[in-house]
Amino acid sequence: MENERENLMKRLSEASFAIDEVKLFLDNNPTDQKALDYYERYKKLRHSLVEEYTNRFGPLTADNVNVTNEWTWATTPWPWEMED
Repeated sequence: MENERENLMKRLSEASFAIDEVKLFLDNNPTDQKALDYYERYKKLRHSLVEEYTNRFGPLTADNVNVTNEWTWATTPWPWEMED
């Protein structure tokens, strides 16, 4: 299960990096349609990866908490409580 978590975090980091880089490009080229499409594609990918991670392993940030009948932010293990 830890490998699955690490793999998902790696994919999430890659998508986040792609978004950060294309945002810098778009700051100087705001009408570049290819870059705009790239941004949208990776934004959607990152959103789906965050959703998948949250559903499988718990929220990454307090913004990702799935509120049902309890506040789940504090119910998942803290990073130092994870098994190596």
